[in-house]
Amino acid sequence: MHWKTISSEYLSNHLYFTARKDVCEMPDGTIVPSYFVVELPPTVCAMAVTEDGNVILIKQYRHPVGEILTELPGGFLDEGEDVKTAIARELMEETGYQFAEIDEVGKVAGNPGVLSGYTHLFLARGGKKTSTQSLDDHEQIDIQLVPLEEVRAMLQRNEFAQALHVSCMLYAFQKLDGLQV
Repeated sequence: MHWKTISSEYLSNHLYFTARKDVCEMPDGTIVPSYFVVELPPTVCAMAVTEDGNVILIKQYRHPVGEILTELPGGFLDEGEDVKTAIARELMEETGYQFAEIDEVGKVAGNPGVLSGYTHLFLARGGKKTSTQSLDDHEQIDIQLVPLEEVRAMLQRNEFAQALHVSCMLYAFQKLDGLQV
């Protein structure tokens, strides 16, 4: 079922948006003359629970959809960075919290028909505020501390638009409920 890539032409080459057009050959010999791929670096996100049982949610403006969304903390891996190091760094930068325990609960592809990257999903527990936020120039993030069971209710009411973060919450709740090893 694997396709053979005959050629690739880069249409855009940017750190966060690299797009290419591939010419591919399917196993039966059929040529696919134009298959477009957006290359993204891997990302991480975490359902981060403080030591007193609140989930750290963030609100930020998302320009592609033109809305302020409620999401989980996370972001891109730096080149050569381990996923667990990346999520600990992102949690510290975006929230100012350090965590006693960070467990990977899954890995998902956002849209593998077009996008190349995976998102690594984590459950972080035992969070303590140890610092202030250290945001990138383009980030404006408001932190919300929401009780764990209220986050579960928000999830059930479909109040989260970011699909990768929804996946993270579902897997994190499975782990918390003892349904995931």
